[in-house]
Amino acid sequence: MNAELQESVTKCIGILKSAKADTEKFAGLFMVARLLKKDNCDDRSKLQLFEAIEFKFFKRLLKNTDVSTGCPPIVYKSVAMNVLSVLCSAQEVATHKDILQNIDVLLDIVHDYEDEDEEDEDNLMLVNEAYKCLNYIRLYEQGLKALFDGNAVGKMTKVYAVKSFQTDEALSLVMTIVEKFGPPSWENNTELFDSLMNILGVDFETDHSDRKFKLCSILSTLLANCPVEVAQNGCDKYMWPEKLFVGLRDILTSKLVKAQRDPAIILAAHMLTTFGAEWSLQDAEKPKAFFLLLIHLVSIEIRMHLEDKKIEQILLAENLLNSCFIILEVSIAYISADTLDLEQKEKQQTYTALKGAFSAVLNMLELLSVTKKPLEVNEKYFICVMLMPLTTWLAQETSAMKPAVNKILPFALKIANESFYAYRERYISENNKSSEVITVKDNPLSSVDVLRAFLPALCHIAVDDNGRAILLKIKQEQVLLECLEFHWSIAHFKKPLIPKSERSKPRGPDPEIPADRLKKMVDSRGAIISICNTFMNLCVLEADFVKDSPLFFTLMKFVFDNLPELKNNHDNLVVYGNMAVLGLMLLKLKTAYIKKNDFSICRYIQSTIRFLWDAYTAEENSNSSRYALGQLVVAMTYKESWIELQELWFLGMQNLSGILTLVPWISEFAIESGWAEGIIDMLVKIRPGSLPTNVKYAYEDLLCRLIDANSDLVATLKKKDAITACRGHKFMELGKKLFGE
Repeated sequence: MNAELQESVTKCIGILKSAKADTEKFAGLFMVARLLKKDNCDDRSKLQLFEAIEFKFFKRLLKNTDVSTGCPPIVYKSVAMNVLSVLCSAQEVATHKDILQNIDVLLDIVHDYEDEDEEDEDNLMLVNEAYKCLNYIRLYEQGLKALFDGNAVGKMTKVYAVKSFQTDEALSLVMTIVEKFGPPSWENNTELFDSLMNILGVDFETDHSDRKFKLCSILSTLLANCPVEVAQNGCDKYMWPEKLFVGLRDILTSKLVKAQRDPAIILAAHMLTTFGAEWSLQDAEKPKAFFLLLIHLVSIEIRMHLEDKKIEQILLAENLLNSCFIILEVSIAYISADTLDLEQKEKQQTYTALKGAFSAVLNMLELLSVTKKPLEVNEKYFICVMLMPLTTWLAQETSAMKPAVNKILPFALKIANESFYAYRERYISENNKSSEVITVKDNPLSSVDVLRAFLPALCHIAVDDNGRAILLKIKQEQVLLECLEFHWSIAHFKKPLIPKSERSKPRGPDPEIPADRLKKMVDSRGAIISICNTFMNLCVLEADFVKDSPLFFTLMKFVFDNLPELKNNHDNLVVYGNMAVLGLMLLKLKTAYIKKNDFSICRYIQSTIRFLWDAYTAEENSNSSRYALGQLVVAMTYKESWIELQELWFLGMQNLSGILTLVPWISEFAIESGWAEGIIDMLVKIRPGSLPTNVKYAYEDLLCRLIDANSDLVATLKKKDAITACRGHKFMELGKKLFGE
């Protein structure tokens, strides 16, 4: 800065500081305004001038309506805002604590304009200068935080909603803040989110200019940075999900260039993530058309971007490909639920499209698995994104491309395991409110648990000889045990212990478990079921390996120790059954390691007996006659999940019978529980000949094994009228053991 300008700045600062009244200081503002028009006024001078004026003076001018006679308030405001907007071009001013602590003053000027006369040029200029200040402020971290704390999102959304002056500036501010702070930006602003989406949705449906494609990106950003439940809750009251469907259908059914198609695919992925595949079935005339179109479009995109490309080239389109993989993942899960009635031709075309896409994925994974260069974190994350829909597909198409799948399986599971460990570390640190959570979040792998997605497919892979050999070679069972322990810690929610000093005090009802935690508990139950299925397959198909493996002894002890702690209620029933039967299969293989004085076995067997005992009951006959008999029926608590529980029940009965032969002293637990007598009581109440054959054999075999293990049971069962049960249901083997017939 030249000496002349420096002298002017110094003189101006002196005048401002010596001013004894606001009128004198206001006069000094005109001098500052003339000074700032000179191009060579540097940032240091601007800071000095700002501090000499003091923000509290700016604030008085901008908010005070009590001014000198003959001078409209707008004059004071306009001069103040004009000077302030120029000063804010200096970073030191834009991030000055006085500015940041009073951000609401600037926001209110823009927000309150909606009540002003739109034809008033002075007001328009005032708002324009306020926007300039806000745009300078948002360039810096501290400024964005101040805007976030000042609820700029809520205020600017209201400005956009009423279509005031410079609404695009307001929307731009909203976008910048939500991209920075994500879902918390919409706390206490949920109604405004829906209002904004409604306005944009109408524009998106009706505007057929290039703005339609810009709106794709805006809508994607808003959806990506809003809590899913907020978006979902508003869909019943607002029309924007339907508007976005119509707009996207118009785009994706038209001939477009890549730059127009890509944002539409990305937006479609966000809509499917938020509302599920059902959202894409809104066309009354052809409900499946858009859904199937999406699958074909993204399958082609995946092939175009993956085939004959290097990972560096592929990552240039990472955002688009991520969306393509999300669309496939959601779509495959929906198809696998059998809620969509596809014709045979549609099934074949869809399968062909998916096979082409996943062939490209498998080829890329194979190339990456043999690369000598260590993979970067962003490359690993992209591999995780590719694996998510692939694992969903493999869980359904169990025989699809087996040689290619087995070829990449070790590499895929290595990445999946790494993502699991990162996710687990993040989950634990967040729930313990650890100071390490920020560091953990820096690892993108911590945001996606690919192993969790892999679990249903692993059940089928473990049945295949080659796939199972790979799992054992890479020692995947070790990771699965850690995975089981982790998901158990989530699914088996325990209320915090009440301190002794508080236990005698009256307490209100227990607080409800947060919805987010309930959702994670449900997901972890599903994970436990899949892990148990994989372990059970190994017990059957690799019995010798399991018998000699110390890890499976540790697994057995885990089941023994933890199953009795799990409440056998509606939510846990399928998990309970899987854990109980897995424990029996392990116990049968590891009888040599069992000690009679191990109390954990006693508790475990009692829990397992309860699961098997409660499954069936005798239906009461409506006939009032005392001689009328009923039928065997599945207990009400089991009925809803009986498709999943039926096979577990038979497996449990079969394995328990086998264990009684190998370890006779275990029969003591069953006899002491009264289960054998309970079975006879139930059978006596059931109409002869109505017992299903497989159930008949299961009960008879169990009772015979119990008698073999402990002959004292004979007298007990005779007292319970066992002869009637044997004759009524033709229990020939049991009859021989009881009566020597």
